Amino acid sequence: MIQLANICKNYQIYQKKQGVLQAFQSLIHREYKIINALDDITFNINEGEIIGYIGPNGAGKSTTIKIMSGILVPDSGTCNILGFTPWKQRKEYVRHIGVVFGQRSQLWWDVPVLDSYYLLKDIYKVPLKQFKTNLDLLTTKLDLGDILNTPVRQLSLGQKMRCEIAAALLHDPKILFLDEPTIGLDAISKLKVRKFIKEINHEKKLTIILTTHDMNDIEALAKRIILIGKGKILLDGSLPELRQKFTAHKIITICYLTKKDCPIPYKIIAETENKVKLAIDVTKNSISEVINKLSNCYDICDISVDTRSIEEIIVDLYKEYQI
Repeated sequence: MIQLANICKNYQIYQKKQGVLQAFQSLIHREYKIINALDDITFNINEGEIIGYIGPNGAGKSTTIKIMSGILVPDSGTCNILGFTPWKQRKEYVRHIGVVFGQRSQLWWDVPVLDSYYLLKDIYKVPLKQFKTNLDLLTTKLDLGDILNTPVRQLSLGQKMRCEIAAALLHDPKILFLDEPTIGLDAISKLKVRKFIKEINHEKKLTIILTTHDMNDIEALAKRIILIGKGKILLDGSLPELRQKFTAHKIITICYLTKKDCPIPYKIIAETENKVKLAIDVTKNSISEVINKLSNCYDICDISVDTRSIEEIIVDLYKEYQI
């Protein structure tokens, strides 16, 4: 469905020097620096997948999305999406995709949301019956009924983002690009957006490419992660595989009434009165075995087992790949 092969994109940036003399010299001879935004990017995405496309700022995420949506032309490489080359067949291609940028709007600021939707209907040439069916579905799923006649400038951030997602889906796209869809949203709005994305993916087999710095979005939605850094694909795998690789240790915290005089065969991270925290290598010890051994040393009254958060795992990934 989506095939990128050996995509490269470079930017030429003017190097401005300080000082009057240097500024005068640069009028005659300018120096430039080449930035490798994308360096041999290759991956395939199947129909109905939700992909978490992640990486630090400047990694090349937005450049990739712009090429895939037909906004940018790569220097080299091939991109085949739904049988189209996005930048060559853009008019035909954009009918099949929806794009939501968290910090940009496709809605008209001073007019009611519904007026913007009818304008988008005409732009995409959506048949009236199909438009009304989609509008009713999206209004119900995203709880837009009370705000359709409200000017966009009067909406809260959460309301506006739900309207943006609906706008991107009115023409029944097969692929949805989401760039920071929950940026700045409160907890309730985030949950609503995540729930809707999962439902629409399941019901319509919609392929979704999600770029975000909110790892909770990735954990809630994506089953596969593509990590990009310094313009290169560094990792392409499932979230469970990622967790397995970086969560060999779990933290067990025990609250106890009394402690017996016996050796503890595990690494103690911290210990206070009636409480101890231990690091356990789960590749060598099962949790049940660990608890059984610890019960011989402590009169346990409470116990908790903590798995490392997805944010910590991603930070370790960044460190491993030095990005």
